[in-house]
Amino acid sequence: MFGFDIIARSRGGARAGTLRTPNGTVNTPAFMPVGSNGTVRGLTPVQLSQAGVEILLANAYHLALRPGAETVRQLGGLHRFMGWRGPILTDSGGYQLFSLANRVKISEKGAVFRSHIDGAPFVLTPEEAVRIQSDLGVDIAMAFDVLTAAGSDRDSAAAAAERTLRWAWRTRRSAEGRSPAFFGIMQGGLFDDLRRANAEALTGLDFDGYAVGGLSVGEERDETMRVAQLSAALLPSSKIRYMMGMGTPLDLIRLVGWGYDLFDCVIPTRNGRNGTLFTRRGSLMIRNSAHALDGGAVDEDCDC
Repeated sequence: MFGFDIIARSRGGARAGTLRTPNGTVNTPAFMPVGSNGTVRGLTPVQLSQAGVEILLANAYHLALRPGAETVRQLGGLHRFMGWRGPILTDSGGYQLFSLANRVKISEKGAVFRSHIDGAPFVLTPEEAVRIQSDLGVDIAMAFDVLTAAGSDRDSAAAAAERTLRWAWRTRRSAEGRSPAFFGIMQGGLFDDLRRANAEALTGLDFDGYAVGGLSVGEERDETMRVAQLSAALLPSSKIRYMMGMGTPLDLIRLVGWGYDLFDCVIPTRNGRNGTLFTRRGSLMIRNSAHALDGGAVDEDCDC
């Protein structure tokens, strides 16, 4: 059973809550490590649990290509496939419309990709995204959306936001009776009026939760944070709020303060693989020669 309860609020907008899913409870605010292909790089499920992780993110597009959603379903679902007992959220593949733009053609029906693995055509529609995520057996699934890159003009941002709404309506219709909880995604680029209109229409569809998309895709940082703050205030306070694709330590502090509950980002695992560590005193590059003979703790205030 899916549910979200707010257990404490601060004057500035931050809140603590509990997110209930069929595979466990998540204490929010919560960060979701990214395991696009069904694994978080460099970490086993046991190590993730030991680090305090309660929920993971995977990607429906990547898993549908390899090994295939039907294969995962026949093997008992994504939790068993990954060896992870906690909740899982899947992105629908909307971000790949942006990141793989040179391999995709978008129409009102959906998108036709040329697989980044073997070049074979792969069709993804709002209805197919619902089916794939349902077959994966995840706890939370995302609606298929369209985002615009930094620098897009108002007409392009408006067209993407309007298509996102039409696809959200198709998602809600197709998801009826399915087991995952479904989240809608707000779009609108950097335009306040588009964000307001998109949020109003999207919340009218009564999704289980709401995400803010289309930020941190190349725009100026001040604009990112301005729109992020505005967007949080446009979403219902009773539903969980998910900021997609942002997750530096300082970002998280500000976003939590504005009332966001869920986050994901590749930065922690990517930085870790490349030797950059987050400490209470700032970032530390462990590969620098100054640390070659240093046997001290990375962070003296941490018991890790």
